[in-house]
Amino acid sequence: MGVAVGLGLFEFPFSSGASFWRWVDLCEAGGIDSIWQSDRISGPLPMLECMSTMAALAGGTKRLKFGMFVASVGLRDPLLLAKQCATIDVLSDGRLLPAFGVGNPRSDDWLATATETRRSGRRADDALDIIGSLLRGESVTFDGEFHRYHEASISPLPVQNRIPLWIGGHSRAAMRRTARVGTGWVGGTQPPEATATVVQGIKSELIVSGRTIDDDHYGAGLSFRFGDVEEQVVVNELERLSAYTPGRDSRSAIAVGTKENIVQRLREFVAAGVSKFVLRPIGSGEDDLIAQTKLLIEQVIPEVPALNPPAQKATPRNE
Repeated sequence: MGVAVGLGLFEFPFSSGASFWRWVDLCEAGGIDSIWQSDRISGPLPMLECMSTMAALAGGTKRLKFGMFVASVGLRDPLLLAKQCATIDVLSDGRLLPAFGVGNPRSDDWLATATETRRSGRRADDALDIIGSLLRGESVTFDGEFHRYHEASISPLPVQNRIPLWIGGHSRAAMRRTARVGTGWVGGTQPPEATATVVQGIKSELIVSGRTIDDDHYGAGLSFRFGDVEEQVVVNELERLSAYTPGRDSRSAIAVGTKENIVQRLREFVAAGVSKFVLRPIGSGEDDLIAQTKLLIEQVIPEVPALNPPAQKATPRNE
């Protein structure tokens, strides 16, 4: 499939559900590949719950794909999560892009749910094994440190014969996790050079695991704006990203400026090994966000096919 551009939401910037659907309809008609919703359960920021959003998008769209960016398996029951994914995939005729991660240790969710972050990676690994088995139609009996099931199973199964499992995270453990169970990887808030390190790390781990991931199943999330980096709304976004990833200069992890600036940033990520993008519009209110989305559709989406690396010619074989 090559390079594709989706749009993502962190906070809920709309004044009403009707405004949200106006934005979704714009994405559906404008050639956007997919919509992604970040995962937060507790906290003062207005955010949609990601699995409910997936279900709504299943019924409210016809063409768009959609995914979680990313659902925390450290904070969710894997049996319920697998059942939700299968149900949504069935009702959307196979348009769900499930994406999972350990969960951001800085989010309020851990404290609010009295869940310890200690050994969260081990918890996530167990959960992903359980989810993968259930989505393949297997019966799961599991007696572990964090989860216990006896002959658990789900039906109906996903429409997609091999439903994808996108994995998030940038750590060495996340690279190993992706290589062990993932069908793709999606990162966020990292500049191209750091993203390239993760992509190469996953490919090295794939040699160890003996598995393969398609070359066009590596993704990156970044914020974009047609405008100036000195705008207050951009400064606010950089401050948010800096709080999310302390000690890192976030300016190279966003795309701000003209069409040429934004396309060039995407080109840098493609050179780093990325083919799938989750772009988050930087806007001050719903009208600005919708205007930014229209500019992306009008100016950047037509340039996406040219971002694909040139196809390599097959080497002729001697008969």
